[in-house]
Amino acid sequence: MQPASPILLFDSGFGGLTVLAELQKQLPHAPVIYAADLAGIPYGPKTEAEVAARVAGLLGRLAERFHPRLICIACNTASTIALGMVRDVLETPIVGTVPAIKPAAAMTQTGTIGLLGTAATIRQAYVDNLEAEFAQGKLLLRHAAPELVEAAELKLRGGTPDPAIFTRAAEGLRGQPGGDATDTVVLACTHFPLVQDELAAAFENKVHFIDGAQGIARRIAYLTQGQSFDRQDDNFAIVTGNEQDSAPLLGGLRRYGIGRIQPL
Repeated sequence: MQPASPILLFDSGFGGLTVLAELQKQLPHAPVIYAADLAGIPYGPKTEAEVAARVAGLLGRLAERFHPRLICIACNTASTIALGMVRDVLETPIVGTVPAIKPAAAMTQTGTIGLLGTAATIRQAYVDNLEAEFAQGKLLLRHAAPELVEAAELKLRGGTPDPAIFTRAAEGLRGQPGGDATDTVVLACTHFPLVQDELAAAFENKVHFIDGAQGIARRIAYLTQGQSFDRQDDNFAIVTGNEQDSAPLLGGLRRYGIGRIQPL
C-alpha cells in the first residue's frame, strides 16, 4: 500500500463531510478524496434498483481511476441499498453507513426513539433488522425528511434554509402516536448533522441527537491500522454535474480541508 493511496468517501452530495470531519480527527494525515454525485442527488426518491446501479457504476469508475486503499459509502441510503452489491464487485475494502439505532437504544431514557432519514432509508429491511436486534422493547418512530438534505446543501453553500423545514421534521416525529415522549433522535442521513443546530431549535432542545459518523471513522481507522499515510497536498472533491466552478461551494468545503473541486 502506497502512503499516498487515498481513502475515498462517497455520498450523493456533501452530507459525508460529517464523516470526513470525524475521520480527520482519527487519521489527520490520511489523504482523502471526497466524491459527490451531485448529478444524482437526491437518492431518497429513487428506486432501489436505480440507486444500486448508479452507486455501483460510479464507485467502479472511481476505484479504477484513483485506486483507493478503502472506500466509505458515507450515505445511509446508498449503504442500506447498495453496500452488498458493491462489495461483490469491487476488491477494495468497503465501509458502509448504518443508522445509529443501537447506541440510541442504549441512550434513551423514555424508551421512545425518533429516526429521521430519507424515504428510501426508512423503508429498508435493514432498518427493520436493526430495530429488531437492538431496540426490542423500545418505540422507534420513523419519519422521512427529504427537505433536510436540500437544507444542508444550501447551508453548506452559505444560504439560510427556511426554519419551517426543521419544524416539519420535528412535528413529523412528535405528531405520531407516542411521539411526545421522544428523547433521542437518530440522524439517519449523513446530511442531517450539518443542520443539527437548526433541528435542535425545532425540537426546543429537548432531545439528544446521535449519528454514525464517529463510529464510521473508528471503523476506517481500525481497518487501516498499521498503514502509512502521506498526504502531499490538500484533499480534493470529485463531483458529477456542473458545480465544479461553484465559489460558494468551495468556500464551504475549505472548512473541511478540501482545497479544490474537479469533475468526474
